[in-house]
Amino acid sequence: MEKNKRTAFNIAMGAAFLMAMSAVGPGFLTQTATFTSQLGADFGFAILICILVDIGVQLNIWRIIVVSGKKAQTIANELLPGLGYLLTALIVMGGLTFNIGNIGGVGLGFNVLFGISPENGALIGGAIALIIFLVRNALIVMDRTVQVLAVVKVLLIVFIVAISAPPVGQAAYHAFLPSHIDFYSIVTIVGGTVGGYISFSGGHRLLEGGLRGKNSVRYINEGALTGIGVASVIRILLFLAALAVIAEGFKLNPLNPAASVFQSAAGNFGYKFFGLILFAAGMTSTLGSTFTSVSFLDYSRSEQKNDLYQKIRPYLVIFFIVFSTAIFYFIGSPAKVLVMVGAINGLILPIALAILLIAVTKKRIMGDGYKHPIWLSITGWIIVAFMAYAGVQSLIKGFSSLF
Repeated sequence: MEKNKRTAFNIAMGAAFLMAMSAVGPGFLTQTATFTSQLGADFGFAILICILVDIGVQLNIWRIIVVSGKKAQTIANELLPGLGYLLTALIVMGGLTFNIGNIGGVGLGFNVLFGISPENGALIGGAIALIIFLVRNALIVMDRTVQVLAVVKVLLIVFIVAISAPPVGQAAYHAFLPSHIDFYSIVTIVGGTVGGYISFSGGHRLLEGGLRGKNSVRYINEGALTGIGVASVIRILLFLAALAVIAEGFKLNPLNPAASVFQSAAGNFGYKFFGLILFAAGMTSTLGSTFTSVSFLDYSRSEQKNDLYQKIRPYLVIFFIVFSTAIFYFIGSPAKVLVMVGAINGLILPIALAILLIAVTKKRIMGDGYKHPIWLSITGWIIVAFMAYAGVQSLIKGFSSLF
C-alpha cells in the first residue's frame, strides 16, 4: 500500500513539473522581460492575475479529467459527438506551431552557450527530445529530465535576483494596487502560460501514469498545487530580476530583452546563465508540448488501452519533433502564422474549460457519486467569461495584423 502511495505521489510530481515547465517556456521569458520594461512594477498585477487564473484552471481541468478517467477529447466527444475531434485539432495545431518556438529556444540556448548556430542547436535539441521519448520507460525519463531542468532554472534565476537586489516592496505594492492596468499584457501572459496544450499536460500525465477516479483527488490537488507553485515562483523571480535591472536605469535590448536582463545583472557570466535557462525552458516546453499534443490523439476510454494508439505513438512523437525542428531549421519562426495561432490559442482555454465544466454535471460521463465543488465551478465559469472576451480581442488583433 505504501509503495502504491509513493508511486502515485511520484506520478503527481511528474505531472506537476511537466505542467509548470511547459508554462514558463522561451515565450514566457521574452514576454516577462518585455512587459516589465514597458510597465515596470505594475506588471506584477498581471503576474498575480495569471497565478489566480492558473489555480482555477488547473484544479478544474485536472480533477475532471482524472475523476472521469478520460482524456479531454474523449470527454468532449461523449458530451457531443465530434466535439472532441474539434478540440484535438485546435490543441494539436497550436502545439505543433508553438513547438517551433520551443525548439528554437533550445537552439538559441546552444547559440549563447557554445556559439553554434541556432539552427544547428535546434537539431541537437530535437535529437535529445527524440531520445528522451523513445527510450524504455520514456515517461519516467521525461519526468526526471523536466525536474532536473526545473531545479537548474530556479537556482540560476535565484542567483540573478540575489545579486541584483530588486525593489521587492515596490513590486509587492503594485501587484495589488497597480497605478496602471494593461489589459493586453494580462491577456498575453495568461494565454501564454495557461492556454492551449498546457492546461491539459498535467491531467493527461496523471491518466497515463494510471491515476483515475475519486480516490485520486488527493494526488490531483498535490500535483496541481505543486505545479502552480513552481511555475509561480519562477514567474515572480523572473519579474523581480527584470525589475531590478530596469530600476537601475538599464535599457533592455528589444531584440532579446530577456537576455539583456541577465547580461545587465551579471555581465557575460549572466549572459551564459541566460543561455542555460533558455535551453532548459525550450527543452521542457518541447517535451510538454509534444507529450500533450500527441496524447490528444488517444481516444481510449477509462482503463482500456488503445492498442493502435500505443503502436503508432512513437511515430507521432517522431513526426511532431522532426516537423517542428525542420520548420525552424529551414524557414525560421513564421511570424504571421505564430500571430494567428497565438490568437486562436487564446480561444482554446475558454472553449475547453466550458466543455469540461458542462461535462462534470453529467453522470453518464463522471459516474455516480461524484459532486464537483461549487467554488471550483463558479471560479471556472468566471475564467471562461474573462478568457472568451480576451480571446476574441486577441483574434481580432491577430487578423488586423495580417492586413
